[in-house]
Amino acid sequence: MIAADFAPLAVALPLLGAAVAFILMRYSRAQRLVSVTVLGLTLGLAVVMLLAAPSAGTHAVRLGGWEPPFGIVLVVDQFSALMLVVSSAVSLVVLIYAAGQGTEDSGDEAPVSIFHPTYLILVAGVSNAFMTGDLFNLYVGFEVLLTASYVLMTLGGTAPRVRAGITYVVVSVVSSMLFLIAIAMIYGATGTVNMADLATKLDDVDPATQLVLHLMLLVAFGIKAAVFPLYFWLPDSYPTALAPVTAVFAGLLTKVGVYAMVRVETLLFPGGRLGSFLMVVALVTMVVGILGALAQSDLKRLLSFTLISHIGYMVFGLALSSRLGLAAAVYYVVHHIIIQTSLFLVTGLVERRAGTADVDRLGGLARLSPLLGILFFIPAMNLAGIPPFSGFLGKLGLLEAGVDAGTPLAFVLVAGAVFTSLLTLLVMARVWNRAFWRSTEDVEDPEPILLVGTAPDSTASGMHRVADQITGTSLAKESVKLLPGSMTGPTIGLVTLGVALTFLAGPLYTLTDNAAADMLERTPYIEAVLGVGAGT
Repeated sequence: MIAADFAPLAVALPLLGAAVAFILMRYSRAQRLVSVTVLGLTLGLAVVMLLAAPSAGTHAVRLGGWEPPFGIVLVVDQFSALMLVVSSAVSLVVLIYAAGQGTEDSGDEAPVSIFHPTYLILVAGVSNAFMTGDLFNLYVGFEVLLTASYVLMTLGGTAPRVRAGITYVVVSVVSSMLFLIAIAMIYGATGTVNMADLATKLDDVDPATQLVLHLMLLVAFGIKAAVFPLYFWLPDSYPTALAPVTAVFAGLLTKVGVYAMVRVETLLFPGGRLGSFLMVVALVTMVVGILGALAQSDLKRLLSFTLISHIGYMVFGLALSSRLGLAAAVYYVVHHIIIQTSLFLVTGLVERRAGTADVDRLGGLARLSPLLGILFFIPAMNLAGIPPFSGFLGKLGLLEAGVDAGTPLAFVLVAGAVFTSLLTLLVMARVWNRAFWRSTEDVEDPEPILLVGTAPDSTASGMHRVADQITGTSLAKESVKLLPGSMTGPTIGLVTLGVALTFLAGPLYTLTDNAAADMLERTPYIEAVLGVGAGT
């Protein structure tokens, strides 16, 4: 028995933990203990599977004793194992952050008792989506995580959250309906929904029918990934949720859509049949997203647009249909999950410390809290692609792959990627200058929330005298809260992990390169599911 044989536990453990956490709804401390323990075990299992993946190769686990293509199969290869590790690590960090917020706060802004079981169900859906070997079970994974996300998005029941939740529900239902219709059409054309089996049968389908099926899947996954022009729902939905919810949504949920696009393009429709189309989509997504970020003053909305923009980088690498491009895209996915989640966690701390996330109403945060300034500056520069951070290395890999492709459209994308990176640096620098660096006297807002403390933040003890420097009146005690270690600790850990990607770039790029080679070859995946000789 090898490590990958325990793959079902990556789904079963969070589901079991959700059931136990639901039973313990009246005991918040027990809930937190169960949730953190379950995600810690899930992360440990994912790490073991990732370490074993290079030597064990692609491995399929058949559930219920049913032989493929008839039964449900979970497939663990280097790509899925890597995504499991990153998603489990980020989910654990965000859960600890949320637990810390729940301990420190009371009232509507504290995660309520339903948060923990719902959050674990979300993790189970994400894990299932990353490992599933058939399209219908992928649909089930999407529905599980989306159902949980509906609940998490509307926690607190405020009017903005309910409105955003309605938009999110409608768009998600449309996407799911398209996906389900595509599955039905694929089954009608081939008689199977097993992805390895489809890889051997889709070539026999009429090319026009293939194109329709291909486009339907890309549109369904493109909505979930928030690519242009299907991104419109994201900036109005994510910023309204609680800080930890927004962080995990931004870090993980769109990447599940990207993951599905990668599987479709490499396994079901190889050869870059729609490569040019995807390149155009990637270019417009990068540019439109970052231009949208330039127009924002609310930090959450600004980061939501940068999220959209940088999805374009991942689609860029996928569209090249080369080993270099795919390896860089997978590396960039890992980088972006960690960095984008870090920035949203920091935004939650900014909102907590200053009472707002509106950049126009902020100033002097670097003086108020040097630690908060550092925690924002590092991932911000990482996202912008400043050397030697992982963002620079990921973008450099994508640019190298684009130049290696040598087509006019690829060169246009290279230029677009550089342009987008420069604008990202401009956006991040503007936030830093306005919210952290400028003095309170330079703020134009006549009634800003400007907080200047007499001493740096302390997570241990002590009170700060905080005053509004414009009006000269003291803020109410509840208007500002110091940064507790239970929230800053997880944020520091995730920011540190983002920095560590720079030092781990060599081994990580080797892993993503091997994963890309296996995905483009397809044979290891097909033979793991259907048996030796099936992929020939």
